[in-house]
Amino acid sequence: MRLDEFRIELTGYCYRMLGSGFEAEDAVQETLLRAWRSADRYDERIGSLRTWVYRIATNVCVDMLRSAQRRALAMDLGPHARLGDALGPPLPDARWVHPIPDARALPEDSAVRRETIRLAFVAALQRLPARQRAVLILRDVLCWSAEEVATLLGSSTAAVTSALQRARATLRAHPPAPGDPWRPSDPAQRDLLDRYCAAFERHDVDALVALLREDATMSMPPFAWWLRGRADIRAALADPEASCAGARLVPVRANGSPAFWQTRPGPDGVHEPFALVVLDVADDAIAGIVTFLDAPRLVTLFAAR
Repeated sequence: MRLDEFRIELTGYCYRMLGSGFEAEDAVQETLLRAWRSADRYDERIGSLRTWVYRIATNVCVDMLRSAQRRALAMDLGPHARLGDALGPPLPDARWVHPIPDARALPEDSAVRRETIRLAFVAALQRLPARQRAVLILRDVLCWSAEEVATLLGSSTAAVTSALQRARATLRAHPPAPGDPWRPSDPAQRDLLDRYCAAFERHDVDALVALLREDATMSMPPFAWWLRGRADIRAALADPEASCAGARLVPVRANGSPAFWQTRPGPDGVHEPFALVVLDVADDAIAGIVTFLDAPRLVTLFAAR
């Protein structure tokens, strides 16, 4: 049974459902295990192997979501901080939308879907009830027909259409923050990112802030603290106690977006990842900076094969 060929697309599906690269990996492992165990019950006359595997993955994700708290980004949890506000206590891991490596969630032919694993888009999906979330992902992201989704869910096309309409209405009411997918062949985007990295590594706060949109945001999970606007971000970056002087940015592919390992030199002078930085780019400027501080754990996800 050709199950492993579905692994990457299933991981992308489960990631959009669950909002966590770690949980998506667990969900896919459970999906493939259940599929192997019930392989003798698969009947190709009822539906394709792909539909059958996605049905199992959907059930796994819905089960995982039954008692879960909604994952979110800091901007979804409350108003932005004011200058001088403390970071506050870190929130539990289960509260956050986590990043995922592109290589684990995007098939090679799916460059056009990069925007659908952007952090902001995945966070917006988490507002939807589980079955509405599945319907919207299958219909609007993976482009399944209403009939295929109805077969997968054991439902009717009318019910699928209704669920899709409600899901779309929720996303219109709570749209994702602006951002463009990573476009490696776009010279303007490459130039913007090169200038951002150069300013960051020089610790040139003025040059860095000049690359931001006026309404740019900055956050640092696992803290609910976040900032909006160039002025407050500039003040935070210029704070001597929060200095990133000496840090470097190493490109990495994450969430279909520009992303970097932020590294710092250890006692032996060797640079090690300190954080994972995921950027939103919109209108030729940096629109959002999300700095995930749990780099040692994330490194294991990005290094896994």
